Amino acid sequence: MKRTRNRSILLLILTVTFFIGLIYFAVNLIIHQEEWASKPMNQYVSGSGGLDRAGTIYDRNGIVVASSSNGTRNYSNNVNIRKAILHTVGDSTNNIATSVQVFYRKQLIGFNALTGYSNNSHDITLTLDSEVCRKVYESMENVKGTTIVYNYKTGEIVCLVSTPSYDPENIPSDLLTNAKYDGAYINRAISSTYAPGSIFKIVTAAAAIDTIPNVMDRTFTCNGSKLINGELITCMLEHGEIDMKTAMAKSCNIAFAELAVEVGKDIMTETANKMGINTKYYINDIPTKSGNYNVSNADDNALAWSGIGQYTDLVNPISMLIICGAIANNGTPVKPYIISEISDGNILTNDKTKTEYYNQMISPSTNSVIADMLDYTMLSHYGKDMFEGMDICAKTGTAEVGGGKQPNAWMVGYSKDEDFPYAFVVVVEEGGYGISSAGPIAVTAMKALLP
Repeated sequence: MKRTRNRSILLLILTVTFFIGLIYFAVNLIIHQEEWASKPMNQYVSGSGGLDRAGTIYDRNGIVVASSSNGTRNYSNNVNIRKAILHTVGDSTNNIATSVQVFYRKQLIGFNALTGYSNNSHDITLTLDSEVCRKVYESMENVKGTTIVYNYKTGEIVCLVSTPSYDPENIPSDLLTNAKYDGAYINRAISSTYAPGSIFKIVTAAAAIDTIPNVMDRTFTCNGSKLINGELITCMLEHGEIDMKTAMAKSCNIAFAELAVEVGKDIMTETANKMGINTKYYINDIPTKSGNYNVSNADDNALAWSGIGQYTDLVNPISMLIICGAIANNGTPVKPYIISEISDGNILTNDKTKTEYYNQMISPSTNSVIADMLDYTMLSHYGKDMFEGMDICAKTGTAEVGGGKQPNAWMVGYSKDEDFPYAFVVVVEEGGYGISSAGPIAVTAMKALLP
């Protein structure tokens, strides 16, 4: 009798557990069915990843950049446009994880809770200008890096190019073995971080202006090197007596190294965090890679190097773009986005066009000083005629990466003209000097946007 009772209890427990599991699965199926069905490993559900009948992707001007017909996914008629926007649009292999065709696959294909995949595909309109992207791609086809431009008033990303790239309609047979395609699946704007070099002096300047009284009236002595904590900090030139505004323009390492040490770890970290260096952002729903500013274990020499964008500093290009946009906007950053509309032809199902703001990044008073410094840097060091017909504020960076490699090259900045409200970031891997390798690409991008 006792044995029968124990078996009955065990059977009851098993039965209850089974039904709890069944209910749990059913609830999760209802909640997550679209997500599960649209995962790349379930491509067989919809045939060819579903892209053979997916909706159309347009650029900001209504130009078709991806569409499906007769069971085939087709891309732009222009090969360089295909390559230029590959990392945003994606290809038919679904290997570019942050691309629209992977991240928004369920919307493009259309999913119905009762019938599964159906003919209810959705079209997507991007904020990109495909022709601007083409011109930028052609200027950086033979280098590795990224260029991004966005409207710092609205948040629309109008240009995003990542290289190396390839033709999604003629994928190279040696894509995985040829060194020139290393990292070709990575959108470097979104998923990469780089040593920032001298562009990080913008962050150090903000920390110093906020905390050191009358810092703009001070002078620094640059003899080309300085011992800090028993080890050398080096500068490319001997600048002699130099004020902070000129130190930014001439990119004096000694001045900004001293400032970082004087400001201290806590304020430097607080400022870097406030300016988004360690933040993971989202472009629509696509996450960026967060940067790194961590000086918790740094001695004074390492802290000094961190203030000039070296040590272990890493910056994501999108976060630097947001900083430039914030400076142009009196210290308030605008959230960037790359999808303006997802539609089934009649009903707008996902409206991301409303301008959104992040928290104040830089106080208006500090921001005004930084903006003046970047304006002076452009005027006195690079020359205003570099961006002909435009009023640009900018800073370059040459970031040492070690390993016998050439430095990574940066140029970041923005237009002061509120009728031409664009901020830009250019990174060239192992490009050497920012002004000589990233600079011409930045000029190409901004000129391509001129009306």
